[in-house]
Amino acid sequence: MSPRSIIMLVTALAAAPPSLALDANRPELQTFMKEMNAQYGVDKTWMRDLLTQAVHQETIVEAISRPAERVRPWYEYRQLFLTQERIDAGVAYWLAHASDLDQAAQQYGVDPQVIVAILGVETFYGRITGRYRVLDSLATLAFDYPPRSAFFRSELEEFLLLAREGSIDPLKALGSYAGAMGLPQFTSSSYRRFSVDIDGDGRRDLWTDSADVLGSIANYFREHGWIRGELAIVQARLTKPEAAALASDKPKLTTTIGELRAAGVEFASDQPDERQAVLLAVEGRDGPEYWVGFRNFYAITRYNRSPLYALAVHQLGTAIAERVASAAK
Repeated sequence: MSPRSIIMLVTALAAAPPSLALDANRPELQTFMKEMNAQYGVDKTWMRDLLTQAVHQETIVEAISRPAERVRPWYEYRQLFLTQERIDAGVAYWLAHASDLDQAAQQYGVDPQVIVAILGVETFYGRITGRYRVLDSLATLAFDYPPRSAFFRSELEEFLLLAREGSIDPLKALGSYAGAMGLPQFTSSSYRRFSVDIDGDGRRDLWTDSADVLGSIANYFREHGWIRGELAIVQARLTKPEAAALASDKPKLTTTIGELRAAGVEFASDQPDERQAVLLAVEGRDGPEYWVGFRNFYAITRYNRSPLYALAVHQLGTAIAERVASAAK
């Protein structure tokens, strides 16, 4: 190796963010392990052995501390997910896993298109599931990221319980820098609460078992109030300018269908007037677009609180379902 190459290598290593094994003697770790033992009966020796194999990753702290990207207008956000490639891949995934998808949809009462669309938006149907070891992510953020340490300590608790239950291999599980796992990108708490072993093989596998993946997403939606066959959201037109004052950028259902219609919001829905709804305003390329969301739309926002995310999931799912139906004719 030339002197120049050696200098470049030393410089690169010096500039690289440190990766350090977690020190289990830190007081906050000692407290964490004592609480886990007292509350859940988790063996201290097993815990200590596992946590000392966790590695502090400064890149994780940098990633979560990075200033948020500007909020994209809807017409830009839509283009990220409503691509021909993503629709085609969704159709292919649906057809390849039709039996598992049908079982999940039937058993949990959830429309299949929203299940597939979640996978499309979250991980491009499993292509992008994360490269960070979840143990490292959660340990780093639990003990070295004060702004959200309480949340991530709670998720680390759930992760250790998942490991003790045998649901995951804690040293091999990979995910996002924030610890989201598998094709559905479940947090540890969601993994424990909503994942299912739908095929009865004794494991809840959200990486390689399509039955469990699809069943777990369906179970998540059922638990958050999804009603199969009901409209999630529909585009609207304002017949009275003052109706724009009712529009919100939050997904919470704050009014009713009848109230919106009386105020001058025109939209197609056969749901009863007393059903709760929300009028959303999003930024279209040629001006504001108005949409009326119902309880299924709100259920999508329990997966991600952004109304734009939920609208993208809805439109992607609709596009995929239309293609699948057309292919079946």
